[in-house]
Amino acid sequence: MDSSETERIGLIMKKIFSIAIAGFLIGTIIFGAFAYNGEFVIAVVKYSGGGDWYAARASIPNWIKALNKRTDIRAADAQVTITLDDRALYQYPFIYMTGHGNIRFTEKEVKNLRYYLTHGGFLYADDDYGMDKSFRREMKRIFPDESLQPIPNSHPIYHCFYDFPKGLPKIREHDGKPAQGFGLFHKGQMVVFYTYSTDIGDGLENPEILKDPPEVREQAIRMAVNIVVYALTH
Repeated sequence: MDSSETERIGLIMKKIFSIAIAGFLIGTIIFGAFAYNGEFVIAVVKYSGGGDWYAARASIPNWIKALNKRTDIRAADAQVTITLDDRALYQYPFIYMTGHGNIRFTEKEVKNLRYYLTHGGFLYADDDYGMDKSFRREMKRIFPDESLQPIPNSHPIYHCFYDFPKGLPKIREHDGKPAQGFGLFHKGQMVVFYTYSTDIGDGLENPEILKDPPEVREQAIRMAVNIVVYALTH
C-alpha cells in the first residue's frame, strides 16, 4: 500500500471517529454533559488502602495535550480528582486509576462503582507495578460473577484510532512479563480496561523524569489516545 493510500485510509478513519464522537455527545443520558463547559475530563480516582493513587503526576497533562492535538476531542486542562463515594462521580464518563500499592474500597464505594459502570461509565486502570493483586480483588467485589478477561489483539481498543496489530505495547520492563490488557464486561460491553505489565502512565510522563526513548513514549501516547477514543465511541 503506497503512502497516498495510507493517508486516505487514515483520513477516513478520523472522519468516522468524528461522527462517532458527535453521536456519543448527542446520545449521552446518564452523564448529561461533560464538566467544564462541555469538555472531556479525565477524572483520577483517589482510593484508600495505602496505594499511591497520585503516581505519574505529569501523565495526565500530557495525555490531555495529546487528545487536544491529535483528535477531535476537546479535553479540559483542569485536573480532577474524584473519590468513589462522591456524587460528582456521575459527571465524568471516564475515570482513571493507577498506583503501585494496595487498593481498598469501602462497601459504599463498591456499590457506587458498580452502579457507575453498569450505567454508562468507563474505568481505565493502569498498574504502575504493584497494584495487580489488590485491583483484581476489588474488581471481584464489584463484579462477583465476572473475571477480568484477556483482551485479544483484534479488539477495537487496539485499532480504533491508532493501529496496534500486536496489541498492547510494552512500555516499562518491570519484571519482564509481556504487556497484557484485560477487560470486564457488562451486557457484552467492556466497562473496565486494565493494563498490566506495561505502565502506560509512566510512558506519558515528561521525558526527563523516566528518560524513556521517544519511540517508547509515542507508543504510550498512542495507546492512551486509543483508550479514550474507545471509551467515548463504544
